[in-house]
Amino acid sequence: MTIEDQDEVTSLIYHSTNAWYQSHARPPIFTGDVSVASVFCDVYEALDPGCCVVAQCDDTGTLAGSCFYHPRPTHVSLGIMNVHPDHFGGGIARKLLDFVIAVADKEDKPVRLVSSAMNLDSFSLYNRAGFVPRKTFQDMYLEVPAEGIQRGTPPEKMNHVRQASVDDLDAIVTLEEELHHIRRPDDYRHFLENESGLWHVSVSENSSGGIDGFLASVFHPGSNMLGPGVMRTEEDAAALIYYELQHHAGRAPVWLVPVEASQLVQELYSWGARNCELHFSQVRGQWKRPEGIIMPTFMPETS
Repeated sequence: MTIEDQDEVTSLIYHSTNAWYQSHARPPIFTGDVSVASVFCDVYEALDPGCCVVAQCDDTGTLAGSCFYHPRPTHVSLGIMNVHPDHFGGGIARKLLDFVIAVADKEDKPVRLVSSAMNLDSFSLYNRAGFVPRKTFQDMYLEVPAEGIQRGTPPEKMNHVRQASVDDLDAIVTLEEELHHIRRPDDYRHFLENESGLWHVSVSENSSGGIDGFLASVFHPGSNMLGPGVMRTEEDAAALIYYELQHHAGRAPVWLVPVEASQLVQELYSWGARNCELHFSQVRGQWKRPEGIIMPTFMPETS
């Protein structure tokens, strides 16, 4: 992708994503002007300049597909992939995926992604390419009142949670490596420095002066979501989610939690949270089972 392609990629993300959901009797993901989807180009290019591959139609010169990818010290993450509705079923996605796999293979790294469990076409695409589903997440959302969460009881560990600062970077990176076995320090530096004003990050402290969890969130008309986050326990996760939801008062953010975290899920229900989708984390190559609670996201995408 070149700078000149960014507007067309933004339009491709907007229209192809909405077309898929609407063709499956679901409401569109993006509403409002096409420009709301520009957040993907803006954030992804800020984090990983030049890491988007596009497919161009020979007949029309227009873009038939695009795929962002994110090289990290421990892996390559597959970001948002889109194919224009006029080219659905034409093998474009496989060609884009093969490009990213080749990048990862050259560096001898696994490829990680988060994909919708509803989309069997994408599941088959990744499965045929050697990706293995490793964890299942339920997408939950909550319409947070302007005055904050009114239902349920605040989590017991709320008094351990505070807003994060750049000074927390090393602790955040270390905790993710311990529990999730991946490293992506530049992502968290980007969130904590927050030059774009889109991000918020919180941490849960422990009695030893370290942290037992962290959770980021993004707010933009094209992406209102909690994550990424890593926590030692379901109690740490509940406190961090509650804290970040209060930061999003008057909004309706979405987040992903492991389906097996039953205590956490029930607590989220008590606040009024509802389910909207299911996602799989998938890995091609080496994988080590994570510990604690992992909350992946789509911005940027690392399962």
